[in-house]
Amino acid sequence: MTTEQPHATTGPGRLGFARAADVDLFVERLEAFERGELSADDWRGFRLLNGVYGQRQDGVMMIRAKIPGGILSPAQIEALAVIAERWGHGKGHVTTRQNVQYHFVELAHVEEALRILADAGITTKEACGHSVRNWTCCPFAGIAAEEPFDPTPYVEALAHHLLRGPYSSTLPRKLKPSIGGCCGRDCSQAFINDLGFLARTKDGVAGFQVLAGGGLSTLRRSALVVEDFVPAGEVLEAADAVVRVFHRIGNRNNRAKARLKWAIDKIGAEAFVAEYHAEREKIRGEGGVPLTLLPQPVPPTLRAGLPQLAPAPDGYEAWARDSVRPQKQAGFSAVVVRLVLGDITAEQLRAIGRIAIAHGEGEIRATNEQNLLLRFIPTWKLPRVFADLAAVGLAATGANTLHDVTSCPGASSCKLAVTASRGLASLITKALDERPDLIAAARNLDVKISGCPHGCGQHYIAGIGFQGGMRKIAGRPVPQYLVYVGGGLRADGADFGRLIAKVPARRAPAALVRLLDLYIAAGAPGHAWWATVGADKLKALLADLVELGDAAVTDDDFIDLGETKAFEVQSGEGECAA
Repeated sequence: MTTEQPHATTGPGRLGFARAADVDLFVERLEAFERGELSADDWRGFRLLNGVYGQRQDGVMMIRAKIPGGILSPAQIEALAVIAERWGHGKGHVTTRQNVQYHFVELAHVEEALRILADAGITTKEACGHSVRNWTCCPFAGIAAEEPFDPTPYVEALAHHLLRGPYSSTLPRKLKPSIGGCCGRDCSQAFINDLGFLARTKDGVAGFQVLAGGGLSTLRRSALVVEDFVPAGEVLEAADAVVRVFHRIGNRNNRAKARLKWAIDKIGAEAFVAEYHAEREKIRGEGGVPLTLLPQPVPPTLRAGLPQLAPAPDGYEAWARDSVRPQKQAGFSAVVVRLVLGDITAEQLRAIGRIAIAHGEGEIRATNEQNLLLRFIPTWKLPRVFADLAAVGLAATGANTLHDVTSCPGASSCKLAVTASRGLASLITKALDERPDLIAAARNLDVKISGCPHGCGQHYIAGIGFQGGMRKIAGRPVPQYLVYVGGGLRADGADFGRLIAKVPARRAPAALVRLLDLYIAAGAPGHAWWATVGADKLKALLADLVELGDAAVTDDDFIDLGETKAFEVQSGEGECAA
């Protein structure tokens, strides 16, 4: 599609995705809107395609920095820290799509923020709107022992190729892509994305399995395998084919049914695969799409005569249990930095950048669990890294376990959200802190929370998931959560949780604890176990939390978690789902 190169590099060995001209055009359109020369709808559509969202609150915006593959250089980390410090109320937020977001940014400061990002090679182009969204990638790409080859160069090639392409910002609806390669699991979450590539080898040739049509929200679908093996050199052609078919057959009249999964359901899987192959043939007839991989940064090497592992500081062993993962490169380890609810301060961002330079490969990767990853840490340096992280409050234990709760921003900023999902996440984290036995015994289960049915918090693929909703008690609205169990990802597909109960918000932590006690009593057998438990048993377990009579209701039940005023449903047309 597009071959023009971005204007900035991200650091040694990588090419940036930003263009100063994008920011210039943003300012030009903003001024036209302010002069009355651009309609409100046209302005909204344009700024969304440039990653700038309206919030529930008037006069402030959310900015989404698009981070393909979640790959960040220390210079980019510094740029993110500057924006957090100046206009993000001191922090940034890592999302489940490996982006970084800022909330409550005044429109007057958006231009300067976009320029700081662009100067560091970070774009917001097509971070929202009816476009090809951020390319997510397994954060362990290149260091995982079980991968057939490193997909990192391909995620960069795909992101550069599709960004600003002829179809990429004029789709019927958003298209979420991903790429990964860990055989035996789906680290990149390809099966819940609109377009996914999984690294494979066939007869010694590197290539990808091509998936399409996955998604969450009100219509859950595990992605369809549209081509079992595509040679790696044809990966751009395969991506183009899916994008073109979606551009042509997607529903442009009903946004609620415009995602690729709806288009596949409408014409059928067999017909969609035929359309895909026909488009592949058409692309070949046009001369194909050559693939050029960018040179990759040279990873560090261990020096001879390494020191012995230093004495471990207090707390190191508990932290290392879940935060440290050996790499396939002997002598190196990767470190997951747990960010509570995905939040990180400007000071912590800068500390991460310093640690990556001093001890690692000089890069940081965001993860789809809302965390950060440090890679190529010499194993003997791990105690030092722990101490440096602890000094800035980034040595939380339980990374990527039950304790590491995922949540969307919820009603604190999103117009679509019904409930304050971050409030529930905080209360659940506190409840787990008080029951370390649950954390220890059910660490292989995850908890995810969304403030509405759209599922940005990915609650549908959680071992235990919570979805914000509302009920009325004594004629007054009460925030509640729909409880799902049994969601998760397999190597060959996605399992979606089943709805078992609807509990008032303040009873949700108690519901979680009861479910965990049941799960642990069964031996913590994994997310698929929930499908074997009868609905009647689960219903009885939570019955007294579900059916609250007027006498059992307290004043607090009418206040959402983390809020101080009476709950009311204010959800509307949300721009995060636009």
